[in-house]
Amino acid sequence: SCNPVTYDVFATICGTVADSETMEPIEGVSVVLSPSGKNIVTKADGHFEFTELDAIQYTIMVQKAGYSTNRKTVSAVAGETIEISITMDKKQ
Repeated sequence: SCNPVTYDVFATICGTVADSETMEPIEGVSVVLSPSGKNIVTKADGHFEFTELDAIQYTIMVQKAGYSTNRKTVSAVAGETIEISITMDKKQ
């Protein structure tokens, strides 16, 4: 029997947001994915995950009161999970 070959056309981007000084995970960080416009909030372990993404370049922006906004650019690859770490600086 001939089985059709299926290709995973979506990518996943996941990661952790941590304090740049203590490297402790930060809970409640708003993580915005552009250009998709998806927005999630980190859990207690600082983790976030975006699934079923097109294989293009994205900018991830992290925001939380008391911290400076930070951005990271990543390229999503179809069928792969991209893991990233983002740190945030406490505002002086």
